Amino acid sequence: MTNYWLCVTNEENWNIIKEKHIWGLPEKSGKRFISDIKPGDFLIFYVAPKKVGGIFKVISEPFESREKIFISPRLKKDEIFPYRVKIEPVVVPKELLPFEEVAKKLSFLSGVRYWSVRLRRAMIKIPPEDFETLFKFISP
Repeated sequence: MTNYWLCVTNEENWNIIKEKHIWGLPEKSGKRFISDIKPGDFLIFYVAPKKVGGIFKVISEPFESREKIFISPRLKKDEIFPYRVKIEPVVVPKELLPFEEVAKKLSFLSGVRYWSVRLRRAMIKIPPEDFETLFKFISP
């Protein structure tokens, strides 16, 4: 069964994700999320603040790597995001797109007054219909 994930990152790491085709999760919470990701799953990237980057397909089993390729946030200077999967691009627009335009159409955000609060974790599993909405929004 295919799962769909909204992955939260910053613009610096978004550029690394696009270049290296790797998604990494933090040491503290990543292990529990990474074990749920399977080859064939789709990852949609939310690029803080309030942008959508693109859609990638997972092409590897989860693995752990201590190679430092991601940029650590200011508050967690030693974070290397060791829990990872290899990914391939599906749809990546040339420019980041405004998330606010599509946020109101997503069921996983319905009834949430401040949707940005829901996007404070590394990954969120989303329903297939939200994936379709985001796919149509991102696709040319």
